[in-house]
Amino acid sequence: MDTINTLFLLSGFLIALSVLGSRLSTLVGLPLLLIFLGLGMLAGEDGLLGIEFDDHSLAFIIGHLALAMILLDGGLRTRLKTFRVGFKPALTLATLGVFLTSALVGLIAMWVFDLTLVQGLLVGAIVGSTDAAAVFSMLSGRGVHLNERVSATLEIESGTNDPMAIFLTIMLVELLVGEIGSVGETLLFLVTQFGLGLFIGLGAGWLIARLLRWVDLAPGLYSLLALALGFAVFGLTGFLGGSGFLAIYLTGLMIGNQPGRHLNFILPVHDGLAWLSQIGLFLILGLLVSPMELLEVAVPASLVALALIFVARPLAVLISIKPFFKFRWREIGFIAWVGLRGAVPIVLAIFPVIGGVENASLYFNVAFAVVLMSLLIQGGSLPLMARWMRVEVPLGVTPNHRGPLGILPENDYEMFVYKVENQDLDDVPIRLLRFPSGAVISALFREHAMLHPKGSTRLKIGDVICVIGRADDLPALNRLFSGDAKLKQERAFFGTFTFDGDALMHDIAGVYGLTLSPGEQEMTLAEFVSLRVGGHPVVGDDVDWHGIHWVVSEMEGNKVTRVGLRLY
Repeated sequence: MDTINTLFLLSGFLIALSVLGSRLSTLVGLPLLLIFLGLGMLAGEDGLLGIEFDDHSLAFIIGHLALAMILLDGGLRTRLKTFRVGFKPALTLATLGVFLTSALVGLIAMWVFDLTLVQGLLVGAIVGSTDAAAVFSMLSGRGVHLNERVSATLEIESGTNDPMAIFLTIMLVELLVGEIGSVGETLLFLVTQFGLGLFIGLGAGWLIARLLRWVDLAPGLYSLLALALGFAVFGLTGFLGGSGFLAIYLTGLMIGNQPGRHLNFILPVHDGLAWLSQIGLFLILGLLVSPMELLEVAVPASLVALALIFVARPLAVLISIKPFFKFRWREIGFIAWVGLRGAVPIVLAIFPVIGGVENASLYFNVAFAVVLMSLLIQGGSLPLMARWMRVEVPLGVTPNHRGPLGILPENDYEMFVYKVENQDLDDVPIRLLRFPSGAVISALFREHAMLHPKGSTRLKIGDVICVIGRADDLPALNRLFSGDAKLKQERAFFGTFTFDGDALMHDIAGVYGLTLSPGEQEMTLAEFVSLRVGGHPVVGDDVDWHGIHWVVSEMEGNKVTRVGLRLY
């Protein structure tokens, strides 16, 4: 009984401390995952609590469960529309990029640790892939709003690159223990990992999404059913020889992109479950490592980590992206920098331990040191690098709160809550507001008292307004309630003047005295900018033409709808 009570006491204390540690992350800029790892190490056998934990098999199982949950949540929050700009480069990075990174790091590790070629390559394979938990956490939790091309590439890459890393790790472990199969069997294993993961993930995800839309359950059961079926897909795919990580990510993707009221109940619960998974996973991995053993390899492992961050990852990204896709140099630089390592390398480092590889503790300690360096150097500097590389776009105004009303099964009405901070709206009667035709004000709060708004009611700074509308009304509502600071920020980025994407180039050229080539005379501004950008334009793309920056400010699907004019 004392053992059970101790388990509850320590686990509850560590999880609560990890949650409260998120405030420390906000105050000092440390990555959250680094704090979770640090707490686990402090609680370990060489730390303050002295907890002895060396069960690699249990950590391996916990790692798989937690990563599956994190990938399911990541898929739920990834929009299919991002695949139009990010899928091909992300897939290239998830295959060729991981292979090149692993090979380069492996050669460096072979030299640094005086290993054989196969042993060095195993080190490279273990740390070769980016980590979904780290990338999803950093992009959502550091207040960085990246342009869609960069964010989509990073998210999809981190969600799909595990099969290649697992394939390389298992192949090299088998090679070291003398159980490697033929070349044909090895290639078949790789194809099976990707093929079954892709097929089962998309197929099962589509069926699960349809089931969740059709079945009538208590609100709390939708998230439980989605999680249970997601884990079943993970297990089935792995049992058949495919990549369960890829399958569960794609399952979440299919569920999250099937509209319906079930998502209103699933997303909030899975957000908490994903955080719990990250906390539990990094605490367990922190407990598993011995700081004393880690110190013994600290210097050479740091050299490997620095080589990965500053040499291997940038070269792999450059070779994988630049020859094939229209990315700006600064976008390539940022993608190279955000090659975050997290839980996946540490979980992969357990493979040599379970497989009985000689000197297996070296791989685990090196992987742990690389993850610490990556989170500290890359994760800690992410906001600064985003600004320096100019891949951020202004976030703009969004509702303080929003929630569906549950009236319609699809394209439901929602309640949007805004706080009036725009000086232009002060003392303006409601009837003069340029509201979208389908939106209405349902309530107005002033100094904690609810008023019944009428057309003659004059707004005041600090008022809280509840608006009923649909998702399509959001762009117009956001523009209406944009505060002065937000407006200045957006105008500094997009320019003071904006033009409709359908404006003809010869009209614009005539106004500003610009010269057009014969082929550009009949183009629209949207077509002109899209041609100059190359590939798929995204919000934030800019074209320098005749000393003027033409900046994409609004998109609808693949079409540019508004373009800003910036004179510097």
